[in-house]
Amino acid sequence: MPQPDPALHLAVALDGAGWHPAAWREPAARPKDLLTAAYWADLVAEAERGLLDFVTIEDSLGLQSSSHFDEDRRTDQVRGRLDAVLIAARIAPLTSNIGLIPTAVATHTEPFHLSKAIATLDYVSTGRAGLRVQVSGRPFEAELFGRRTVPPFRLEDFDQPQVQALVADLFDEAADYVEAVRRLWDSWEDDAEIRDTATGRFVDRDKLHYIDFEGARFSVKGPSITPRPPQGQPVVAALAHATIPYRLVARSTDVGFVTPRGAEDARAILAEIRAEQAAAGRAEETVHVFGDLVVFLDDDADAAAARRDRLDQLAGAPYSSDAQVFTGTAAQLADQLQEWQQAGLTGFRLRPAAVPHDLEQITRRLVPELQRRGAFRTGYEADTLRGLLGLARPANRYAAV
Repeated sequence: MPQPDPALHLAVALDGAGWHPAAWREPAARPKDLLTAAYWADLVAEAERGLLDFVTIEDSLGLQSSSHFDEDRRTDQVRGRLDAVLIAARIAPLTSNIGLIPTAVATHTEPFHLSKAIATLDYVSTGRAGLRVQVSGRPFEAELFGRRTVPPFRLEDFDQPQVQALVADLFDEAADYVEAVRRLWDSWEDDAEIRDTATGRFVDRDKLHYIDFEGARFSVKGPSITPRPPQGQPVVAALAHATIPYRLVARSTDVGFVTPRGAEDARAILAEIRAEQAAAGRAEETVHVFGDLVVFLDDDADAAAARRDRLDQLAGAPYSSDAQVFTGTAAQLADQLQEWQQAGLTGFRLRPAAVPHDLEQITRRLVPELQRRGAFRTGYEADTLRGLLGLARPANRYAAV
């Protein structure tokens, strides 16, 4: 195997008791604590002890469902959650280095509100905020807001022209959303605040800018009410499974999460994203592409498989996911991550099947294994999320040169 690139990035995706629907029934699970700040503080503290680049926090605008587009009304799985942005804001002062990327659904929320929420998170975390943009094509979530209707469709109809048109519209709207949010982050120049008590001037109004964004679904005049965030632009991320969302990753984000089934699949996905990136005039910009995997980890591969089987029995069905499901040891996972890294992926977002078990396997088994191979950091080398990801602080688009 070629010598590993030490710049491998590693993140975890946190969702309730874990990504397996029966994870909440594990002996080490804490189902009574899921809606407490202490629970999330413990998970993120563990991730930070493992020197991970960032955590993402899942969210949605409707109850969790085992169905892609309908409510399942099940009562044997975790239902209900806290707001991801507010969790991140609560956890930020308790951490020092790890990045915090909450999920926000662009389809039914306002870019102005979200821009100031993430800017505030960047201040609270002193430069470690990000935003994972998500779209929603679920009719029952649209009904909660009553502003639009989303026609029902089945996953097997995804390739039908009318469904592709709907998906394209949702992701075009998400791209407009990201653009409006980014412009709002730039609507205050870095030195717009004067705070001169002698002259009585707190702000230089000439350094606040209208953004005058016009999109198909909304228009935003600006400026923001929150000064430019410490990072200038907090990190924007999105999950993508196909051509239309790959385009969003390439044109609008700093980090894309993809779900390859192998190294060759990863190469094909990367080629598509890089082509879209070049078409958007971003060929010289860094856009990280992370591979997503659900992980069942134990010190023994048979134990990991047995635990997965036991959880499947509790759930009443074999577990499946949009991402590849890995079952085995930390060393075996390290082998796969390095193989996929050679295909061009710059990092990985691991989804612990059950927490705290699989999260601790990542931080206490996988991370030391990667460190032994010279493939992962031994200490935090930057104090901002952009810094950890090797992203420069961008210039303000409105500031006079």
